[in-house]
Amino acid sequence: MPNTDPTSYSAITYLWVGGLAAWGGLVNYISKAREERSRRFSIMELGGELVTSSFAGVITFWMCEISNIDALFSAVLIAISGHMGARAINLFEAALERRYGKKK
Repeated sequence: MPNTDPTSYSAITYLWVGGLAAWGGLVNYISKAREERSRRFSIMELGGELVTSSFAGVITFWMCEISNIDALFSAVLIAISGHMGARAINLFEAALERRYGKKK
């Protein structure tokens, strides 16, 4: 089994994971802005998108590490989950609820 302690990864690893996921979040933000041409730029919304995307990317990275997924394929999954942002987190949550049951 791979090293699954989150504190054992280097800062560089977390920087590239967060950066790749945030890049996906930025692409999502730009795509939304293009679809809604009348929407005004919001630094708070962009910041929220980047933080949410980075969080989704880190969670995806950990799941890839636990699953022993190849690094290049992990990067693809991290970028996609970053683009999905909160939708990815909701999917992860639903999968956990299916597997372990919903808390009441």
